[in-house]
Amino acid sequence: MKVLVVDDEVLIRDVIKEYLYLENYEVKEASNGLEALDKALNEDFDIIIMDIMMPKMDGYLACQKIKEHKDVPFIFLSARGEEYDKLIGFNLGIDDYVTKPFSPKELVARIKAITKRKNEPTKSIYTFGGLKIDDVAHDVYIDGQKIYLTFKEYELLKYFVDNKNVALSREKLLNNLWGYDFYGDERTIDTHVKTLRKHLGKYKDLIVTVRGMGYKFIYEEDN
Repeated sequence: MKVLVVDDEVLIRDVIKEYLYLENYEVKEASNGLEALDKALNEDFDIIIMDIMMPKMDGYLACQKIKEHKDVPFIFLSARGEEYDKLIGFNLGIDDYVTKPFSPKELVARIKAITKRKNEPTKSIYTFGGLKIDDVAHDVYIDGQKIYLTFKEYELLKYFVDNKNVALSREKLLNNLWGYDFYGDERTIDTHVKTLRKHLGKYKDLIVTVRGMGYKFIYEEDN
């Protein structure tokens, strides 16, 4: 698997690179967003790990420009952990957000979880009124119009569908969708649900909040 690591701090790139080499990943580096854009447009990567605050071009703009040309998973790295900063990233289409300082082992686990699920075969189509999920193509349609979700948003929606009418705790969602110990940061689920509901538009109320617990996908009749 080929990974692009983008950070203006050499030490951070070296640490990430060392752990990725232990997993036999091929690693390329970039020290700023402009360099990352050039590499991403000229090479194919399985995932991009990108810092946000960098010289020449920040991670937000670099991600936006790369995604105009390549459908590649992103994990953002940042010392800024506010919900607003995360929402900007998720609205750009990133798949995960890691706050510095971070555990390199945890970062590797996140990379594995994202790439594993991206490559898993699927074989079903689900419809809920005007909401259609094509699990072969990983496409979602609302009243015939395709909407665009990040890989993690799609995984969250699919997990809700697979557990229709079942109340799901935030802890259960974290454990099953991320596949590793998320150190109790259950706000990540709230952030993803918020952006997913925004994408679903008039069908956002299919995902209801279970007070004090988590969420539930409710639909009584489907085919």
